[in-house]
Amino acid sequence: MSAKVKRFILTNIPYLFVFLLFSKLGEGWRLAAGADAGAKLLHLLDGLAAAFHSLAPTLHPQDLLIGLIGTAILRLAVYVKGRNARKFRKNVEYGSARWGTAADIKPFVDPVFSKNVILTQTERLTMDNRPKNPKNARNKNVLIVGGSGSG
Repeated sequence: MSAKVKRFILTNIPYLFVFLLFSKLGEGWRLAAGADAGAKLLHLLDGLAAAFHSLAPTLHPQDLLIGLIGTAILRLAVYVKGRNARKFRKNVEYGSARWGTAADIKPFVDPVFSKNVILTQTERLTMDNRPKNPKNARNKNVLIVGGSGSG
C-alpha cells in the first residue's frame, strides 16, 4: 500500500463514524412515532433510543441518504475551513525578523539616482508609480525623523 493511499484512508476513517452517526440519526427520526414533524420531534428521543439500541448500521435507503448528506456537509465544511486557513510559519517565533541587505532593497531602487527618495546613505526607494515589475510597487509614504546629518 503506497503512502498516498494509506494517508487517504487514515484521514477519511473519522468520516465513516460520522456517516454511522448521521445514519443512526436518520433511523431515529424514521422510527419516531408521529405522522407530522411536530409529533416526530416530540418522540425523537424514543426513536433515537431504538436506533442506538444496536450499533449495527442500518440499510434503509432513507437512513443511508441522510448519513451520506450529513457526512458530505461536514466534509465540505472541513475542506472550506482548511482552504481558508491562514498561512503561519510553523515553529518560528515572533521577532524572527532580520536586517535587510543590499540585495533585498535592490528591486525597489530606480537606476536613475534622481528618481529615488533617499532613506539612508545606502538605501533608496523609487518614486516611480508603476515599476516594471508590479510586485515591486511600494507605498511612498516616508516619515523622516531628524535633520540631514543627524543619523
